[in-house]
This record gives sequence, C-alpha cells and structure tokens, in this order.
Amino acid sequence: MQVGPVPVLVSVFYRFAVAAAVLIAALAATGRLAAPALRHHPFLIAQALCLFSLNFLCFYTAAGTVTSGLVSVIFSLATIYNAVNARLFFGDRITGRTVVAALTGAGGLALLFGRDVWVELDPGALKGIGFAALGTLFFSLGNMVSRRNSAAGLSPATTNAWGMAYGAVILMALVAITGTPLVAPPDGKYLAALLYLAVFGSVIAFTTYLELVARIGSSRAAYATVLFPIVALVLSTAFEGYRWSALGVLGLALCLTGNVVMFWPPRKARGG
Repeated sequence: MQVGPVPVLVSVFYRFAVAAAVLIAALAATGRLAAPALRHHPFLIAQALCLFSLNFLCFYTAAGTVTSGLVSVIFSLATIYNAVNARLFFGDRITGRTVVAALTGAGGLALLFGRDVWVELDPGALKGIGFAALGTLFFSLGNMVSRRNSAAGLSPATTNAWGMAYGAVILMALVAITGTPLVAPPDGKYLAALLYLAVFGSVIAFTTYLELVARIGSSRAAYATVLFPIVALVLSTAFEGYRWSALGVLGLALCLTGNVVMFWPPRKARGG
C-alpha cells in the first residue's frame, strides 16, 4: 500500500520521520530520552544507514516488481547473513549446519523464483530479487552495528530513536540531492499503511527485535525471521494476487527448512 504514486524515497522518508517523532516523544514522556556520547554517533549513523534508510529503499523498490511475500522469503535468509557477518566482525564460529542451511535456503529460492528468472527471463523479477538481497545485507550489517552499540552500553530504544532521526535526515538529504518530488500522501489507505509501518513496523518491531539481539545475539535473534514468509505469503495471496505452484510450495518449504536447520538445538540441549 506504500508502493505507488508516492516515490519510494519519499515514502521511506515519511515512515522514519514519523517513527522518529513517535519514539522520541515516547522516550521524552517517560523520562528515558538519553543523549549518547559523541564517540557513539558514527555508529548511530551507521545503524541509520543500514536499518533505517538504505535497506528499506531496497525493500520498497523490490516490492515494486515482486510481491512483498516473496521479498519476505528472501529477507528470512538474514539468518545466514548474520552468521557470516558475525564471523567476519566478531569472530563467531561458522558451523557445518550453517553451510547446510545456506545451501538449503538457496535451493528454496531457486525453486520459488526459477520460473520467473530462468524460464520466463523476467528482468523485473531479477531486479526485485537483487534489491531484496541487498536490503537484507544492509539489515544484517545493521544488526552487527546494533550488537556493537548494545555492547557499548546503549539501549536499543536510545539507538533506535537516534538512528531513526538520523535515517530521516539522510533520506531527506537524498530527496533534495536527487530532486525527487515531495508528493503528499494521496489517500487514507496510504496514511493508514504509513502509520502502521511507522509505529508497529518500526518503533515497536525494531525496538523489540534489537532488544532480542542485545540479549541472545544477532544470529539467534534472526531466527524470528523464519516465520515472516508464512505470514507475508498468506497476505500476498489475499491482497497481491500471488499464485502458488507446486514448485513454489516446495521452495518455501526448503527456505524454512534451511532456517530451522540453522537453529535446531543440538541433541544434548534438547535432552536438557
């Protein structure tokens, strides 16, 4: 409902301008609004770039060429991205199950998008896949920055408030630099979607998710994304005309299996 007459760049700007205003107001009202030391602000800007601007520019662009349900399937592979990036940035070990999960998930994506990309050679689908994958990479890098910020003693609510504010400023600068017209919200449906995405999809979702990252780590927290495609594809079927096929069902099953393999507890842990 956000993809349409309003340019993507402007829609994402509206989203995080509203989200930043709501979160900052809530923190100020509860006496929890804090000003991090200047040494943390480069990392807050990095979090803004990865979680509150560039990633959503990619996701919104992807949703213009493939259904948002399929975008969510690609996004669920954040589990794999996070495992690899945690190894690169924090030295976390990559296990054999990570490799199996990655191969299984990639096979699932090949089945889900195979007809569009390799049979019908749909450039729009290929573009959508590329932007969704890039957006997921930005999201994962944002997880790494958030992990650093939490380790430095900053609360997710504080980093999100500053990050969303910086994100809105970055997006507004991009609007000005690119000469993108600042189109007003066209109707009530757009406004309802904007408020939902700003409050529930940004303020509440990001704060609770990054709190999870702070408590149990980026790799395990990303397991939450396993359930996203199921909900998203049901909604895409109802509202976006997504059509299922046998290969699509099998592809989704493989993607979900890859994520389950990634985080299924070892036998010893299951046995207590």
